[in-house]
Amino acid sequence: MPNHPFSTYNHHRPDHHSVTNESFTSIAHHRLLEGGHLAVGDRIFIRKLTPEEGAAAVEVINVAARWYREFLPPEDFHDPEMDETQWRNEGRRMTWWGAFLRGTLVGVMGCEPIGEVALLRHAYILPCYQRRGVATALRENIEKQLVGIRRIIVGTYAANYKARGILEKGGYHLSSDSEAVLRTYYEIPEDRLQTSVTFEKCLSTDS
Repeated sequence: MPNHPFSTYNHHRPDHHSVTNESFTSIAHHRLLEGGHLAVGDRIFIRKLTPEEGAAAVEVINVAARWYREFLPPEDFHDPEMDETQWRNEGRRMTWWGAFLRGTLVGVMGCEPIGEVALLRHAYILPCYQRRGVATALRENIEKQLVGIRRIIVGTYAANYKARGILEKGGYHLSSDSEAVLRTYYEIPEDRLQTSVTFEKCLSTDS
């Protein structure tokens, strides 16, 4: 099963909004009842990643992102998807979150708040831990930590039907004008803009 790469693109507006400090120690209590690599009762621990965890995070990203070759033309596919320098640079404008199972980092996701909007970015789950609630646990945990956010946006390739399905199950809907959203919040090459879409979710006004 491929990863859940609702991975987005470089953003050009650095105005960060607050995320509560408690999120570092928060736990998503999702029991994984499926078989495979996870035992019944295993729990997913969610916390912010530290700068020292860049190598582990990049390993997750690059292993998971190899699925892109299934729908990207060869000239657009990159392996590795990200290096540690890029990971650190992304961390200057967004918060990296990690999902841990039995002490092992198995998934990452970034959150970049801009005013009353938050972008969920770079979501990757190791292939052997997919379809077991890891991406959902990460997303739901991040959503609960957001303060003063009214709208969450996620950008992905239009051909990434698996990411689209996961987002729809999570209550996200396709933006009425993805091109306008991409031009407003992202720096993205024109050719990639034409092959990308955005999904969004509105949060309650008291969040």
